Amino acid sequence: MQLTKTDALKELSTLELAQALAERLSIAPEDWHRLKSNRPARASEQAAAGLVFLLKEQPEEALARFRQASGWLDRSISAPPCPTHGDRSR
Repeated sequence: MQLTKTDALKELSTLELAQALAERLSIAPEDWHRLKSNRPARASEQAAAGLVFLLKEQPEEALARFRQASGWLDRSISAPPCPTHGDRSR
């Protein structure tokens, strides 16, 4: 008997589901340039990470990620410079 998607999801813990969501929403290094300023993508990535930390009973880490997500949505933060391009101020 083959499990349905719903049955398969029921087999996972809440933390495992949150971790899978965080992994799915994580911006891969090869996509960083394309998505670095994509506010919904960045907010989703941070909110999912916050949920993982919350479920791991790490409220300070969760709050930091939720604040980052909020910052992306309210436009109070922006993308940092590309780490692979180095410091151009020299």
